[in-house]
Amino acid sequence: MTIISKFTSSSVAKPFVLKVATILIGMLLFSCNKEEQKTTTEEVSERPNIILIMADDLGFSDLGCYGGEVETPNLDWLAGNGLRFTQFYNTSRCCPTRASLLTGLYNHQAGIGHMTTETGKDGYRGHLVETSVTLAEVLKESGYHTGMVGKWHVSNTVVQDTPEKQMAWLNHQTSHPEFSPIDQYPVNRGFEKYYGNIWGVVDFFDPFSLVNGTEPVTEVPENYYHTDAINDTASAYIKEFSKEEKPFFLYVAHTAPHWPLHALPEDIAKYEETYKVGWDVIRESRYKRLVNNGILDSTKYKLTPRWKNDLAWDDNPDQEWDARAMAVHAAMIDRMDQGIGRIIKTLQETGELENTLIVFLSDNGASPEDCMRYGPGFDRPGQTRDGEEIAYPVNKDVMPGPQTSFASIGQRWANVANTPFSYWKMESYEGGIHTPMIAHWPKGITAEKGSISTQIGHVMDFMATFADVGEAAYPSTFNGNQITPLQGKSLKAVFEGKQRDGHPVLFNEHEGGRYVRTPEWKLVKLDGNTPWALYKIDGDRSETNDVSEQHPEVVQELDSMWQDWAMANHVLPKP
Repeated sequence: MTIISKFTSSSVAKPFVLKVATILIGMLLFSCNKEEQKTTTEEVSERPNIILIMADDLGFSDLGCYGGEVETPNLDWLAGNGLRFTQFYNTSRCCPTRASLLTGLYNHQAGIGHMTTETGKDGYRGHLVETSVTLAEVLKESGYHTGMVGKWHVSNTVVQDTPEKQMAWLNHQTSHPEFSPIDQYPVNRGFEKYYGNIWGVVDFFDPFSLVNGTEPVTEVPENYYHTDAINDTASAYIKEFSKEEKPFFLYVAHTAPHWPLHALPEDIAKYEETYKVGWDVIRESRYKRLVNNGILDSTKYKLTPRWKNDLAWDDNPDQEWDARAMAVHAAMIDRMDQGIGRIIKTLQETGELENTLIVFLSDNGASPEDCMRYGPGFDRPGQTRDGEEIAYPVNKDVMPGPQTSFASIGQRWANVANTPFSYWKMESYEGGIHTPMIAHWPKGITAEKGSISTQIGHVMDFMATFADVGEAAYPSTFNGNQITPLQGKSLKAVFEGKQRDGHPVLFNEHEGGRYVRTPEWKLVKLDGNTPWALYKIDGDRSETNDVSEQHPEVVQELDSMWQDWAMANHVLPKP
């Protein structure tokens, strides 16, 4: 099945007026003898729709409403009419964050401590284990329609038995029916409908691992661009779901702005001159806007030293290439925002916007990865479907943007994207785990419009939040399996402008990097071989002053807490 038939299969939803009329007529017809049915219908219709939108490798300060220069008017509008968070946490990398977000658990409890390889070890199974339930499974059980579009990346990846066969598959020269075990696909974990990529990395113009339900999408139309397809399919699902009175849950998992740097020429053109001023100017401008717009308190959030400050922009021999790379990164975010605008418009046209909870966040900090040096292999093609060679410009001799170039922004621009923090994706420092988070729900958020919350939240809180507002029950057993108790906590009180009873402590581990955080302290390290660093995080939120030597007793206490958590949650490496 091709994407063309997918887009043309959905008809326009009934106008909101007709929906209201239908409810009123039903109430009149059945009011005498069906009082119980009327009440049930009213209760169901009052529950909000829920749309969870996640970007991939978006930096903390990339969005306009978080201090960035990228044009994101639609996300800015959601923020200005909703709520922004400044202390919201992911788990530092794509697969672990998705596992935690989908299940309401720490990612190791859900089976994905690392990536998607099956190791046979409890915390590192590479797929969502049977002792977890997904948001879709919980909400579907309570009467919600459920749909997903975009990046799945929480199932064991199937690979071919030789590198040659794998490359032929990646290059669309051969086809195979399964990208992971079918029983691990979204439609077998609670989602009624799914269109997207099962794996993580994609060619934005011709994605690998693209499926509709469980069927591989074997060809895409001319001028296909994956970000547009994700957003437009989301709009089609909304139109279909809104035909019925039952609420819907929609998970929109973008691949933008994850490398490769692929964008449309008209979007790149908007930022051709923007980044020619260099790393320092952009980073300092972002920091000033974050402070001047009241998003961050400058006394608590210091601007950390720029990463590898050894190379001044004026001395950079690759200025043209580097400026273009960040322009493409911005263009990818811009295009994502344009499509989110179409989702908002669809909600308005179907009369669903007022009672739809929309949340937006990133799966981790911006990526420092140099995908050029990896070259083709595993999930990175060597040729397009038509046989054109794909360049991996290690020497920055091929400009990023088109399908025939696989490139990434690198460490210095990633540091800019995560302003004011240090570090990035994969690390337990704030630049890796800090995410912009926006919540918009006209009918349900009573906190002041455009307000900023400093309360601490975590991606595992979405399960508790959505179950709370959707009046759904988190199960103790599901499909005959004992389910791990819920770890997240509802954000509903924050939506109402109240102080919630949050997490007294949070933990993380990825590839040996780790942290333990209380409201006052944060203990963190890069890997299992480096010493702990300690920060007074309530006043030093950019992690600028390591006080581990001054407070060895705090280090010992928090280290002990982390060791206990690790032992209880199948976390490796073993302490």
